Amino acid sequence: MEFDALLLSRLQFAFTIAFHILFPAFTIGLAAFLAVLEGLWLWTKRDAFKTLYLFWVKIFALSFGMGVVSGIVLSYQFGTNWSEFIRLTGGVIGPLLAYEVLTAFFLEASFLGVMLFGWKKVGPRLHFLATVLVAVGTTISAFWILSANSWMQTPQGFEIMADGRFEATDYWQVIFNPSFPSRLVHMLLAAFLTTALVVGAASAYRVLKERHHPPVAGWSESRISLAMAIGLVAVVAPLQLWAGHWSGEVAHHHQPSKTAAIEGYWETRSDQPFVIFGIPDREAQKNHLEVAIPGVGNAIQNLPRDEVIQGLDAWPREDQPPAAIPFFAFRVMVGLGLLMILLGVVGAFLLWRRRLFESRWFLRFCVAMGPSGFIAVLAGWMVTEVGRQPWVVYGVLRTRDAVSPVTAGDVATSLIAYIVVYAIVFTAGAIFILRLMAEGPVAALAEPAPRQDRAPGTPLAKAPADTTPGEDA
Repeated sequence: MEFDALLLSRLQFAFTIAFHILFPAFTIGLAAFLAVLEGLWLWTKRDAFKTLYLFWVKIFALSFGMGVVSGIVLSYQFGTNWSEFIRLTGGVIGPLLAYEVLTAFFLEASFLGVMLFGWKKVGPRLHFLATVLVAVGTTISAFWILSANSWMQTPQGFEIMADGRFEATDYWQVIFNPSFPSRLVHMLLAAFLTTALVVGAASAYRVLKERHHPPVAGWSESRISLAMAIGLVAVVAPLQLWAGHWSGEVAHHHQPSKTAAIEGYWETRSDQPFVIFGIPDREAQKNHLEVAIPGVGNAIQNLPRDEVIQGLDAWPREDQPPAAIPFFAFRVMVGLGLLMILLGVVGAFLLWRRRLFESRWFLRFCVAMGPSGFIAVLAGWMVTEVGRQPWVVYGVLRTRDAVSPVTAGDVATSLIAYIVVYAIVFTAGAIFILRLMAEGPVAALAEPAPRQDRAPGTPLAKAPADTTPGEDA
């Protein structure tokens, strides 16, 4: 492995996008969760939902801000590290990214201010509308970004000009390319799962800290949010398994080399095994220490037993993806997905039996599963992006032909700078968010009484009573 400008540029983009994707994966689901909380507050008039909203909206604002900052870095890297990619494919990719800014980012930015600071400025219904529009904006943003990335996976609706540039001939085909529907559903479900797992972990932690049962009149805020999170996981986790299988079927038809790397197939044959574990070796073109179930690979992929499935031997070595990364990342993603299904099923059962809040082992399980959504998202992204290699536009434009004419030293310097800055800024932000979560919704909303000015020598004026932010909304 030679650390040239190409490899360093790939490492730099992988590093920065790994940080960035964590925040949209959380804020997409959290924006929808906030809309549900505010809607329930307007419907039921229960203060617990408003308290939860005011608590989680702070975490949403911090996460959204860090997501915007890390996203700007990616935009700059298109010009600094991947200028050939933009020069050649900008006629197709450029409008999709522009639509994301015009239709999604402007919508989010416009109503985020109302959402954060509008409790005492606008009526409750208008504030609820602002929250809903921010949630819609995050979904629209995912729509355009996934459309652009999916076109890179399964390109169509374009032609290559004489000078090598790509020009769109049918934007409907560009936007709704073959892998886009399944990947959009897969990503949105991943975002909802990530949010549910974080909310569930923070809520379970607070429930574990409770010394007394909540009043007879109702549950505490943490118990309400825990029950909501468990319900969402119970519904979404099985759907995510189906969406992932759908996405795998699309990859089998349109990106067979990626499927071969994921499944650990080196030989083209009709009775492929189901490889549970192995250590892929690209040089030897085989798996070491393989543990496999013979003859069931076709059945798992919903294919006839006699249908031939291509192995990596169907492509020259220079066209094969680095099999080890997608192979192991896929198994991490699936393994965590099965744990999420287990969490949802057991949690729903305990909730039905009214033992959810007393099962300390399960509450600890919820806390441990808190970061699993982020890990699964990163693993899925590795499967998608590394499995596409050595192509930046699958089958059309190689990654080595998309890099900027820069030196390895320049890229190494900027990569080190990114690592240092990200380690400081995002670690501080993550620690602050974790501290907010640990405090819980009630503690985080406690505010000191406003200071009153008085003339020297006069008695201290009676301090006004504390009010919850947005009390007069």
